[in-house]
Amino acid sequence: MGFLRRHRRGTDDPPDPRTPWPEQPVPADPRAAAAEFWRHWDELLPEISAALGEGNPQAAETLLCEAVARVHPDLQFSLDRGQRAIYALVVSGQEDPALRAYTDAWKAAAPADNAIWEYHDSVPPVPDPTEVTVNVGEHRIALADVRIVAQVDEAEQVVDVAVHHPALGELPEPARDALTFLPLDATLGERLAAERLRRVETAVAEPSGAITLLEFRELVRGLG
Repeated sequence: MGFLRRHRRGTDDPPDPRTPWPEQPVPADPRAAAAEFWRHWDELLPEISAALGEGNPQAAETLLCEAVARVHPDLQFSLDRGQRAIYALVVSGQEDPALRAYTDAWKAAAPADNAIWEYHDSVPPVPDPTEVTVNVGEHRIALADVRIVAQVDEAEQVVDVAVHHPALGELPEPARDALTFLPLDATLGERLAAERLRRVETAVAEPSGAITLLEFRELVRGLG
């Protein structure tokens, strides 16, 4: 599930998906900001649904950019296929404690999930990461080929991991970093990954004792 880009008013430059809207102040009351978002969502929903139905997610994205920034300028969001509904709207603070009050308020004020929409305040895990293929640069990467070495700190109930994929040695460093973290978020979801992972390393050569992503998910979910 990829974060959608935020468009800046008055520029044709491609926006950085992690760049906040500097012109938006930080709301003093997260609950009031969340309530305003959902009022605006109801107004925008017919246009958003029409854009998605026409296969134009960029138009739907543009409609939501400023609305999300008004909840908090540092939040990110994505529109994607849902796991139980047709579409999913995810608004994430990337587990930044300073943003948790805003994502909590946003989720608490959200309408109930239905057959069309589901709502998440952090990036959820995919049902089966081994069925996912992603594009990293010019490479198509099957996450089924990812292997993880996991060392559990029983006292702290956290895990140190090394991530291996056969294509890692062919990738430049930024793409290597992306392929290191992407399978972890896809397998655990953003929140569980933030809670349970401590050190994360890239393993270009396959280490001994490696496990699959589904085995890794079972291990982490089994922690207290």
